Amino acid sequence: MKALVLNSGLGHRMGVLTSEYPKCMTEISHRETILSRQLRQITEAGITEVVMTTGYFDRVLEEYCQSLELPVHITFVKNPLYDKTNYIYSIYRAREYLRDDDILLMHGDLVFESSVFDEVVNSPDSCMTVSSTLPLPEKDFKAVARDGCVEKVGIEFFESAMAAQPLYKLLKKDWKVWLDQICAFCESGRVACYAENAFNEVSSRCAIRPLDVKDALCAEIDTPEDLETVSRRLREIENRTVYMCFSTDILHSGHTGIIRKASRLGKLIIGVLSDEAVVSYKRFPLLPFEERKAMFESLSGVYRVVEQKTLSYRENIEKYRPNYVVHGDDWASGFQKPIREEVLSLLAVYGGKLVEFPYAGDEKYTELEKRARASLSSPDLRRGRLKKAIAMKGLVTAMEAHSGITGLIVENTVVHENGGARQFDAMWLSSLCDSTAKGKPDIELVDMTSRFRTIDDIMEVTTKPIIFDGDTGGLAEHFVYTVRSLERMGVSMVIIEDKTGLKKNSLFGTEVAQTQDSIDHFCAKIAAGKRAQKTRDFMICARIESLILERGMEDALTRAKAYVQAGADAIMIHSRRKEPNEIFEFVEKFRSADTATPIVVVPTSFNTVTEEEFKDRGVNIVIYANQLTRTGFPAMQDAAQTILTHHRAKECDEKCMPIKDIIRLIPEDL
Repeated sequence: MKALVLNSGLGHRMGVLTSEYPKCMTEISHRETILSRQLRQITEAGITEVVMTTGYFDRVLEEYCQSLELPVHITFVKNPLYDKTNYIYSIYRAREYLRDDDILLMHGDLVFESSVFDEVVNSPDSCMTVSSTLPLPEKDFKAVARDGCVEKVGIEFFESAMAAQPLYKLLKKDWKVWLDQICAFCESGRVACYAENAFNEVSSRCAIRPLDVKDALCAEIDTPEDLETVSRRLREIENRTVYMCFSTDILHSGHTGIIRKASRLGKLIIGVLSDEAVVSYKRFPLLPFEERKAMFESLSGVYRVVEQKTLSYRENIEKYRPNYVVHGDDWASGFQKPIREEVLSLLAVYGGKLVEFPYAGDEKYTELEKRARASLSSPDLRRGRLKKAIAMKGLVTAMEAHSGITGLIVENTVVHENGGARQFDAMWLSSLCDSTAKGKPDIELVDMTSRFRTIDDIMEVTTKPIIFDGDTGGLAEHFVYTVRSLERMGVSMVIIEDKTGLKKNSLFGTEVAQTQDSIDHFCAKIAAGKRAQKTRDFMICARIESLILERGMEDALTRAKAYVQAGADAIMIHSRRKEPNEIFEFVEKFRSADTATPIVVVPTSFNTVTEEEFKDRGVNIVIYANQLTRTGFPAMQDAAQTILTHHRAKECDEKCMPIKDIIRLIPEDL
């Protein structure tokens, strides 16, 4: 596409303002002239070829354009009869440079806001800017449209007309028809009329649609009064505020493109989602909030960067009252639709507008996301994410996984609600579920080598932090090596219980013989594990069995205090009662003395309590310890019985997930 800028007029109505240079060089602000603004907008749109007609002060104009040092090639075409002809003859003089291209045509005294210009440039059709809201001008252009196309343009039309400005995008096929008629006019001596007179005779063969810009700035400057009006409008535009929100920690060309467009609407304020908001609905951020904030602060065109604490825009819209909120059009449907609707209702309160640009996918971004996932799955990054997630969110959730495919279910399951998303933060590798998947009893029969293989299977295909069920931890001498191995693999936390002897599942309580370890011995085991670890990221959690074994609340609290003093990074309190009262009591009493150490709960029995209530009471990790196993095996057993009953597989099909859906869970880049 080429731009055609018509600057061959005299501009006498500007008085002394055009006594030494052409009208297009008139200053409209302390830093811009009409022409410098036009050329900047042209180059920002990616247009590199400009044809400019000249006449009056042509040398001054050429030198001025060169002084701007813009990345654009300008072909100057002088109209030697500028004082005797209209711009139709200037176009005729430049005709050889204007064939075989789409053309962006504008008069050199035209000032328009960037949103108008962008709409013209991005129009898929030939178009002319009109306004359905402005009053019809007495002496300026008006356009008459019929059946969605401009039929006539001129100063004399009033009936069924709209105010119009000479800013056009002309596709090659439409421009050829008009240009041929311009040439016919000029070659027959009709050179003192508007180019639009030629258009009016061939409009039926030119599909130029009216582009209604309504009250947006798009105006010619013919008089000092026009200059004052336009300059005032530009000051208002420059003081507009624009708001966008980002969660990304990887910038690609789609991001920078929409930022560039948004900054052309006014002062751009970027809201960066808090770490807690990002981790609640997306993958764990590679960069923490402060670094993501600094990344956007370094971008050209960004006026200010602020924190957006939640997925909802409400707080920041009410605080900054932006004239525009900008977003890609991909949120018009899907889980973000409620957020969009909330934004629209908030803007409607004070007359703000939502501007949506076409969503721009980027293949490079897909590749960067793959790299990000690879980084997040690396042991060093993965290990520390659980501790960071607790700091970000206050409460994290973990779901049990006992194989690569169950790990992928935990990794990829997302529930969208209220414009946001919920997902699990971590995975729990239960000894019960691992043993059960192997058909073995849960008595620490499955050795660590086998259990480490399960970790490898899950880590190979997922990225989320792993909490490992270490049972009793075994002998202190063995536990030291377990800690070192888990830490090296990238596991975030190991939980060990304060029992000794042959392990029995805690939910049996006192129904089977179970022996609780002494405080001193278990503290020594914790201390040995802490001395063995190499990083600060790895966490050892002490699981207290006092309530399970009915040893009382005071015993549980005494042990908790001692285990923390021995170096435990977290405390897990367990109960097999269906009512959560004793869990709540423990948390309240522990928190009265210790506000920092994370508390872990496994609400298998007391399963009516919501995560929100746990968080309000001071719990930091909620583990759903065996639900995938307990739902998976009955489903498989039912499928087997159905086939045996019917002597075929047809009746089982409706119970089955399509194999294609299962395959889609598995990453293709393995």
